[in-house]
Amino acid sequence: MDDSSHHPNGIQLDRVVFFGRTLSEYVKFFNLDLSHWQSSKILDCPSGAASFVAEACQMGIHAVACDLLFHLDTKVIIEKGNADYNHVVERISLVPHLYNWEVYGGIEGFKEYRKTAFQRFAADYENGKAQGRYIPVELPKLPFADKSFDLVLSGHFLFVYSDEFNYTFHLNTILELYRVCSKEVRIYPLHGKDAKIYPLMNHLINDLNSLEISTEIVEVPWEFQKGSHQMLQLIR
Repeated sequence: MDDSSHHPNGIQLDRVVFFGRTLSEYVKFFNLDLSHWQSSKILDCPSGAASFVAEACQMGIHAVACDLLFHLDTKVIIEKGNADYNHVVERISLVPHLYNWEVYGGIEGFKEYRKTAFQRFAADYENGKAQGRYIPVELPKLPFADKSFDLVLSGHFLFVYSDEFNYTFHLNTILELYRVCSKEVRIYPLHGKDAKIYPLMNHLINDLNSLEISTEIVEVPWEFQKGSHQMLQLIR
């Protein structure tokens, strides 16, 4: 990487990282009342190394995770998760001013949450794959029938990587997430790695509305990256 990797205007990641959050974090940044979704089917896409599905299934919720890397075996996916964990921690510590560290009680707390999510995910991965909980996908296509899930969650991918994926990819992925949902799609955050809101957000909302898809930008009780306290909600 050149010197731009130390640019203070955003976290510089050299790849789409395989990284995950815990169920308790999902509850906040997706503004989720899990009691409301107890008997529902939930899709997490792309889920990365999140423990949401592992934890939700332990609570009796029918949850499925999708990711590009879920064709990998357990050993390889653990190596990838560890490498990406180190990459993110290194890069995030170069731009500490972009984050509200008190959310985690400092960077050590952030690291603990990341490790916890990854350990819970890794412990569930092999069994979960056998039981159909971890499904490899290549967006913008999903291998599910229309309205297969009540709720579709998409965190820390769309908009975050707006420098790597073009508008058509974002729109087509969102339309596919909407196709497989029967009630709601929730997407968080609305910001890119530069901590700025997705520049084509208004254009995107207009395009969705013109397809008669109801959208709403909703405040959420979470703001780790400064300014990232909203999600995009699509409602059937």
